[in-house]
Amino acid sequence: MNKEKWKKFWKKFWFVVWKDDSIKGWIISLVFLLIIIRGIFFPLLSLATGTSLPLVIVESCSMYHQGGELFANFNDWWISHAWKYTPRGINESEFMAFPFKNGLNKGDILFVTGVSPADVRVGDIIIFNADMSAPIIHRVMSIKDENGTYFFSTEGDNNNGQLSVEENINQNQIVGEPRALVLPYVGWIKLVFFEGSKPPSERGFCVQD
Repeated sequence: MNKEKWKKFWKKFWFVVWKDDSIKGWIISLVFLLIIIRGIFFPLLSLATGTSLPLVIVESCSMYHQGGELFANFNDWWISHAWKYTPRGINESEFMAFPFKNGLNKGDILFVTGVSPADVRVGDIIIFNADMSAPIIHRVMSIKDENGTYFFSTEGDNNNGQLSVEENINQNQIVGEPRALVLPYVGWIKLVFFEGSKPPSERGFCVQD
């Protein structure tokens, strides 16, 4: 294809993608944007952040505080949940210094980066694989260093106990660490399509245990 034909092709393509208001134009534009996002944007973002999941949707209520990250009352939450942390030597003022001290809500979209196991601290939130349908997002409760290999124990802020798969998490299971809440609740746009396949106890909006 010569230069003149290339110019005509790209002129027509540009019109269809950005200016054509017909149904065909909208469909082509949507497909084009999906290709750009999935094929270019996410791979580049993964490379820059050092994790395969640079953007993550919170899919459960295990990290929920009443009111969510934006409106939670920390003092009320601590009164109800202090019993889980004081035996571990974590007091209220220490917890207040932890990342996401007001928890996370179902549907929140998080910005995630890779993290060195040696840099993870008690109170941090990590995302890890546990042979479940989706990675787990929970708070670190304790850390063990066994000959240079780190093992982590986590628990959800809204859970009243640990899952068996999070009692001894190998450092190789860690996907990354959330750094910022990017879009509160917006992940529901995706989650709503999968709610029907979940057990009844896991459907719908969050309540505090």
